Amino acid sequence: MKKILILASIISLSLGTKDLLAQHKQLIAHRGAWKNTHTPQNSIASLVEAIKLKSYGSEFDVHMTKDNQLVVNHDHDFYGIDIEKATYAELLVKTHPNGEHIPLLKDFLAAGLKQKKTKLILEIKSSRISKERTLEHTEAVYQLVQELKAQKAVEYIAFDYDACKKLVTLNPQVQVQYLSGNIEPKQIKADGLTGIDYHVSIFKKNPTWIKEAQNLGLKVNVWTVNNEVDIKDLLAQKVDFITTDEPELLIRILKK
Repeated sequence: MKKILILASIISLSLGTKDLLAQHKQLIAHRGAWKNTHTPQNSIASLVEAIKLKSYGSEFDVHMTKDNQLVVNHDHDFYGIDIEKATYAELLVKTHPNGEHIPLLKDFLAAGLKQKKTKLILEIKSSRISKERTLEHTEAVYQLVQELKAQKAVEYIAFDYDACKKLVTLNPQVQVQYLSGNIEPKQIKADGLTGIDYHVSIFKKNPTWIKEAQNLGLKVNVWTVNNEVDIKDLLAQKVDFITTDEPELLIRILKK
């Protein structure tokens, strides 16, 4: 009897461990895990915090400077300096509050590649200069990922549909999801993308799209979901991923 109880305890512990690991598979930390760790958004420090949480992925944004350097930042300006109109050297006069300079994409990816569990969810920011510049930026990002042999670690997202299709043209096996929310799942599938990554409001207006997309073999990601009601509703609908500024909240809900 004692041996049976011990065996049952081991099995229970094993299953509990699996559940603990699995609970992170739906979590994408938006701009890293920054809010509750007091680290700058899109900094290497926020990426490290997202990795510590065992997130499925850490999302970040990539721009291209005037001298064609790829850098990580959300806004089109870095503390008042227009990224597209500045050289990388000119951006170095500013730093994040923690002392980090604006990260070069190659350094950001290198930090992420030190581990193999958290995916790097790379958003290609649209150029405000021209469509051509966006597509040039897209190809430059793809080529750098290839050079660093980071293909298995990186998944792409973009608001520009032509940028998404450009990635598919460069490599039909690439993982890419569209962000804008104005294209239905069957067209996404037809164009070779692997998923939709739409704002929570889009799925409220089009409640059938989650199952439609999944039935087509597409992944469904939802952004940016920061409240408990929406998180629970989306989990009940079995979305693949939730992108959030509150990764710790999502983990707590999954543990209940």
